[in-house]
Amino acid sequence: FQGTVTPHNVEKLTYFDFIRFLMAEEDKSHPTAIEYWFRIMDLDGDGYISLYELEFFYTAQLEKMRLLGVEECSLLDCICQALDLVRPSADTKITLADIKKCKQPSLFFNIFLNIQKFLDHELKDPFSNKDGETPLSDWDKYATREYEDLIADEELNKQYEYEDDFEDEEEEVALGNVAKSAV
Repeated sequence: FQGTVTPHNVEKLTYFDFIRFLMAEEDKSHPTAIEYWFRIMDLDGDGYISLYELEFFYTAQLEKMRLLGVEECSLLDCICQALDLVRPSADTKITLADIKKCKQPSLFFNIFLNIQKFLDHELKDPFSNKDGETPLSDWDKYATREYEDLIADEELNKQYEYEDDFEDEEEEVALGNVAKSAV
């Protein structure tokens, strides 16, 4: 598995490219997603993520931290946290195999690619998992959120339809009164 992700058409993202991206974004712990994000971060396609490449992606996240108005993490802290997570076989190079062995690959990628998800992880209650419950995968969490949003939208639409029914009845009564008074 070599090389960086190079889009075949820079101007357009196909539907299937978008689906691949969405699935990789929402479940960064899936083996295919790990390969996808590794290829994104391996800018020069040499088969490993260097400290330079980590710094490159950190810079983009730093700008987002500033826009969000959150306390900035230093580059050194981010790199130390990433190296502690991955425990690469070489001190300054992270290979695909290193990330695949990592217990939290999604956290590693979110440090450098999705600051909002990283912050959500950092701020979550460590005791939020109830005893005996199997934690949901990232994809299951995403699907649950989307389903809940869909249900909420349907309920809102039903409410508007219900209110529209009353408005239609009021208009009919008003038109009936106008017609009676004209006779």
